[in-house]
Amino acid sequence: MKKNKLYAFVILGIFVVAGFGCKNDFLNTKFDTLRIPEVLNTDRNNLWSFGNQCYINIQYGFTALDNNLFATASDEAQQVASTSNAQSFNNGAITPYINPLSGLYKTYYDGIRSVNFFLDFAKNGSALLRLNRDTLITDSLNYRLDKQMLKYYIAEAHVCRAFYYAELIKMYGGVPIISATFDQGTQQYFPKASYDEVVNYIVTEIDNNKASLQVNWKTDTRYATSDGRFSLGSALAVKTRVLLYAASPLHNPTNDVNKWIKAAAAAAELMATPKLNYALNASYATFFTGANPLTSAETILAVRRPVNNTIETQNYPIATPGGNTGICPSNNLVSDYEYIGAPNASNPYLNRDPRLAATVVYNGSTWNSRVINEAPGGSDDMTVPLASKTGYYLKKFLTDNLNLVQGGTAQNQWVAFRYAEILLDYAEAMNEAYGPDGLPIPSTGYSLTARQALAQVRARASASLPSITTVDPAAFRTALKHERRIELAFEDHRFWDLLRWKDAEIVLNQPIQGMQVTMNGGIAVYQPLNVANRIFHAPANYYFPFAYSDVAISNGTLVQNPGY
Repeated sequence: MKKNKLYAFVILGIFVVAGFGCKNDFLNTKFDTLRIPEVLNTDRNNLWSFGNQCYINIQYGFTALDNNLFATASDEAQQVASTSNAQSFNNGAITPYINPLSGLYKTYYDGIRSVNFFLDFAKNGSALLRLNRDTLITDSLNYRLDKQMLKYYIAEAHVCRAFYYAELIKMYGGVPIISATFDQGTQQYFPKASYDEVVNYIVTEIDNNKASLQVNWKTDTRYATSDGRFSLGSALAVKTRVLLYAASPLHNPTNDVNKWIKAAAAAAELMATPKLNYALNASYATFFTGANPLTSAETILAVRRPVNNTIETQNYPIATPGGNTGICPSNNLVSDYEYIGAPNASNPYLNRDPRLAATVVYNGSTWNSRVINEAPGGSDDMTVPLASKTGYYLKKFLTDNLNLVQGGTAQNQWVAFRYAEILLDYAEAMNEAYGPDGLPIPSTGYSLTARQALAQVRARASASLPSITTVDPAAFRTALKHERRIELAFEDHRFWDLLRWKDAEIVLNQPIQGMQVTMNGGIAVYQPLNVANRIFHAPANYYFPFAYSDVAISNGTLVQNPGY
């Protein structure tokens, strides 16, 4: 392990539990009160409260940056506001002093601390369950159900810890591994593990506990309200993403094929596991809105929140009452949507991959029961303050026709993992390990080639999309990168994909483009324009810097990431 150490304060004592109440209501967000140790150790409900505590540091992607999506840190979109946290990313200005996401370092270690506390507390869980159950035979069933629930919670806690570490290494590379609790006031030095060491720890956490996880909360009526907690499928999805990142050029500079093989095997395990039964939603356009993510077989894990209108308020056009424009999709993204018919000179949005119309609002779109008109003098004139400067508005995720003026709300559940991503993860890893059409020998559990997995995603989008026919792994890689860009747009993948592929130094140094709309004889004329410059400093910006305060408080034991 590396010699540099992190000086950390690990404070665990009696604290307010921001848990979810009883075991059978995972979405109940009641706060517990301070408990004395004697009460903590004689109330079985604390098992469920502390188990739920493990989850509360998982982030809600709709409020990731500037209370909006993280897309504006990449080439997917431009923030409409003249000043925003996104500018720190856009201008290459991330430093140990300025990083809008620096708070997540503490947030995720707080989550890890909650996991460590719960796992310690749960060691006496069986005795605590017996203490709170009478000895009547009629109570034996509930006791057995409680024991099973405790088993689930313990396994989930390990997966939560793995997830938090996966998020940390995505940002910082190697970080300290802390797997124990400490008394209040303890000041402890922790060695900073290498990136690969943390990857191995994550995989071990999942592999050692996957047999104890609930396979599918939706299909077990005894625990129906627990849907949204980690299951076997979501644990395997975490493992798949982590191994894919670990195999990618940023973390695999020698292109060790064994890393790609491991990533492919992880995705194949999820795809081949009986009873998971994940499948692509019939419609891409309807999957992301309302309650659909909660019922669709495509969803592997959704981060749930009560009904709200955050994403709509932030991103409805400014000309729609209650809207603030927010994220403006870029023409860099829009121009990458394929044509499925002949281009139309007077309307560049006709005959395109239908995922474009499901993702972006453009001139001529019908949205909120009106036609978007971005021409000079139109209802959405691009020169109006806070109107989109790219000529585009966000549509994906948003519920149409929500009355924001009267406080209308909708279900907005953040899909952290879905089956389409797994198919694309699998296709990428399989291509790098075996080529577009190869399968490992023996091929048990590998029912698809890379080409077949990619074809499933494209076929769901449109039967008219052309087939990917190349047999060259490099050309197929290019096709896969394109497909991730389109299929996973605005789902917090693009920025991290560009980093792990080491494409950021090229892509994120290119201007953000928009589409200017003017009129000529009553006909709309479209002209691309540069909206904003972007700066990415390689190699420094491939990892976040540790905050200056964390480095300073360590008295030199925490070594800053290179380039800062």
